[in-house]
Amino acid sequence: MTDPLRPRLPAALALLAALVAGLLPLGAAPASAAADRPDPGAFTGHAFDARCAPTQEEMDAWLTSSPFWAVGIYLGGSTMACRTDPADPASGQPHLDATWVSRQRAAGWRLLPLWVGPQASCSGYADRIDPSSEGEYAAAGAQGRVEAAAAAGRARDLGIPAGSTLWYDLEDFDVRGDHCRRSALRFLSGWTETLHDLGHRSGVYSSVAAGIHALDNADKLSPGSYVMPDQVWFAWANGRADTAIDPRWVRAGSWAGERVHQYALDVRATYGGVTLDIDANVVQVGGGSVAPPARRACGGVRLDRADYPAAGKGTRGDVVRTAQCLLKQRGAYRGRVDGRFDRDVAAAVRRHQRTAALPVTGRVDRGTWTTLLAAGSSPLLKQGSAEDAVRRLQRALNVATAADLRVTGVLDGSTARWVSTYQRQTGLADTGVVASDTWAALRRGRV
Repeated sequence: MTDPLRPRLPAALALLAALVAGLLPLGAAPASAAADRPDPGAFTGHAFDARCAPTQEEMDAWLTSSPFWAVGIYLGGSTMACRTDPADPASGQPHLDATWVSRQRAAGWRLLPLWVGPQASCSGYADRIDPSSEGEYAAAGAQGRVEAAAAAGRARDLGIPAGSTLWYDLEDFDVRGDHCRRSALRFLSGWTETLHDLGHRSGVYSSVAAGIHALDNADKLSPGSYVMPDQVWFAWANGRADTAIDPRWVRAGSWAGERVHQYALDVRATYGGVTLDIDANVVQVGGGSVAPPARRACGGVRLDRADYPAAGKGTRGDVVRTAQCLLKQRGAYRGRVDGRFDRDVAAAVRRHQRTAALPVTGRVDRGTWTTLLAAGSSPLLKQGSAEDAVRRLQRALNVATAADLRVTGVLDGSTARWVSTYQRQTGLADTGVVASDTWAALRRGRV
């Protein structure tokens, strides 16, 4: 992938260096990978793409140590660079098969499948889009339909579900050439129409100043003349990990909530002892990550509190109801949730403290609150994860650190930064990723 707008700015380079060093808390996360979940679905987080799909061992190493929760993969096409036989355009990627796809989805990765075939007629590629204007660039439209059918067939063979977004990679080209630009637009229109007919969403990857600009400008000047993709993936190497688009090239409201921004190119990054050469992206598609509704607890007891003060025998009120409910959820308390910290509640606290290997005091202190709030399943969480476990994490961080997080169920950038703070505070590796070691520390009440 290329980008003509790559800045040579010290600030951008410093930001990129921080990402590679793993210093930026760029966690990401969807909770579980249902077999029929379209890719990437509704998601806000970080993605990487590489020329070739990494090996399973490389993906496993990056799963629990990198900020990335989505990965761009090349399905095929005449211009795809990664091949088992570089001289054979029909050969595929050496590691990418249905088993690879199934394993990544089961682990929680979001996939961004790319197809890279004919390029703009004014480009230097061997396989190019037909620039003939006959029939309103009918030949180019037909080419786009053929490529879409091939991409959808390859996606089906790999086990990528219907409804997933398939992305066409249209590399940089000079948009000033009328036939070159119009034939590319007609090609992409054919791509989108056919993907819709085949039950997929359509995406287009290109430079913000080339293909993405041409699409938006055509839609502005001649709405309805071309079928627009559902999502865009724009290359703009400005070093900023956001999906804000440059109004010089694209209207601010175009594809809002349906964008991927490739903000850093040719990065050498190491996570979990594994080094890969990648491009770095930030993703907001499908409207972004949305958590399921919060579950009612103990008939409506409030678990989200501005403060979780210490409590012991004789304490009364809502804070005791919260403690009673959490103890009941852990199976340590069977009494009424009545807001009275009596001897039965104190005994339940002691039982929980013994189970959690905490000092047995019978009082709910900071460490005890942390263990009660964090208790439950231990899913891998990164920025973009949206599930009830994130609520447990956010509540526990609010006690274990100086965080004042809104309990939303979505692991956003602020939550990821407090994860990093907690990891440094407790001597864990600062990854911003909530893996088994972080959950274990929270469950032990380490503060």
